[in-house]
Amino acid sequence: MDLHEMLAKSIWGRNLSPVELARVLRDARERTVEAGSAIVRSGELAEHWCGLISGFGKMSVSSADGRETSLTSIATGGWFGEGTLIKRGRWQYDAVALRDCRVALVPRDSFEWLRATSLPFNHHLQVLMSARMGQFIARMCDDRLLDSTARVAHCLAGFFNPELYPEPGSFIDIRQAELGQMAGVSRQRANKALQLLEQQALIQVERRGVQVLDLNGLRHY
Repeated sequence: MDLHEMLAKSIWGRNLSPVELARVLRDARERTVEAGSAIVRSGELAEHWCGLISGFGKMSVSSADGRETSLTSIATGGWFGEGTLIKRGRWQYDAVALRDCRVALVPRDSFEWLRATSLPFNHHLQVLMSARMGQFIARMCDDRLLDSTARVAHCLAGFFNPELYPEPGSFIDIRQAELGQMAGVSRQRANKALQLLEQQALIQVERRGVQVLDLNGLRHY
């Protein structure tokens, strides 16, 4: 999928007027980010709304002593950065490519023009920010109330939120260490949790990721 096709077929792009879509297609650009490199860096001024044409990444924050915690993941078809753009602020987190990524960049001026002219676009932003807030609240509750297996189960189920991950498939291309970071558990605990979930026929662990067999079971684990 090329940049223009991704924009036109996105949840929000489909609801733009021809004039609005034409401006976005004119102004947006694509950037390739290699695995392990930054899509955005904490402290930099936010100049674009970012979406993944392809690839997989994470948002994370680091302390002065080098400790890191992952906030959420970024998958194909997902967009991020709207809150920072609205505040005209600087990135408060790093967004890092875990796979080679093709990133769509919508300039701040185009983003603000859409906010000023398109009611459907504003509705989409409200849904997106509400979904992300709900995800963070759920993650906080999981961290405080659930054991490591349930946290991993809920983390896997979270990849099927259609507002945040519009193109989910039953296979999640994620490594155990990455899943552990997302769920807030060690790699060893993530490995044990995956074994238990597989024994209960909720998932199938494969070499490059996890095949989800029972989504409802993961959500209510």
